[in-house]
Amino acid sequence: MNKVKIIECPRDAMQGIKTHFIPSEAKAQYINALLRVGFDTIDFGSFVSPKAIPQMRDTSKVLSLLDLSKTESKLLAIVANLRGAQDASKFEEINYLGYPFSISEIFQMRNTGKTIAESVVILNQILEIADKTSKEVVAYLSMGFGNPYGDPWNVEIVSKWTEKLSEMGVKILSLSDTIGSSTPNDIGHLFSNLIPKYPNIEFGAHLHTTPNSWFEKVDAAYKAGCHRFDGAIKGYGGCPMAKDELTGNMPTEKLVSYFNQQKAYTNVNAMCFESSYNEALKLFNSI
Repeated sequence: MNKVKIIECPRDAMQGIKTHFIPSEAKAQYINALLRVGFDTIDFGSFVSPKAIPQMRDTSKVLSLLDLSKTESKLLAIVANLRGAQDASKFEEINYLGYPFSISEIFQMRNTGKTIAESVVILNQILEIADKTSKEVVAYLSMGFGNPYGDPWNVEIVSKWTEKLSEMGVKILSLSDTIGSSTPNDIGHLFSNLIPKYPNIEFGAHLHTTPNSWFEKVDAAYKAGCHRFDGAIKGYGGCPMAKDELTGNMPTEKLVSYFNQQKAYTNVNAMCFESSYNEALKLFNSI
């Protein structure tokens, strides 16, 4: 039986909400429900500029409200620069530092205010911090499946950056379908070529999707050997730059259903998942 890691991303679901600040207690209540499900990792918050992502300005407070006493799930926090990594690394409870690394020069500037060359330097520094503080780095290769800005994109460019990040010491690399443009052919081709070539890297899929295309994307990635998938309940959130307003995060309930059908082991407790699903509806419907 294949073991599949599901990474639940409440941070991704909440961060784009600008009309309503979700109270720290409400965030923590939701994340605590997720911690009981059995997900491998919870992408729970980010240490970034409050001006850039106001919704995440209370990440450290939310962390203090989490009950980690009865969970095996690990915590991941997104960082966009050296200061964010230093702040996140002070918390023993955090296992992973996630860094968005774009192969699009324009998107990297828009997302982090840095060029790709500057981002390479920052990622090296984050890897050093992680090593000193017993954390692991999850690098997200954003624009991994296409580019809307006219920057060059092809499989060879993705392969080149995978090689570079591998040499730098990245052990977990999540290919990110930032704008929902991936096709089953591209997904299958990338994973089936990269996974055997870099056995020391754990590859993940951070896929954005429309309601009608989720199956073909998950199916292509899984059958190409990917066993790590990011999701968000109901597909909440996603990239605001996606051209189609129906494009959102990969719905976690679809991932759970798919892997149940494939008889893959996810460690997801069905009753606890239903409870967390109801918490999600309650939280996001109140906004």
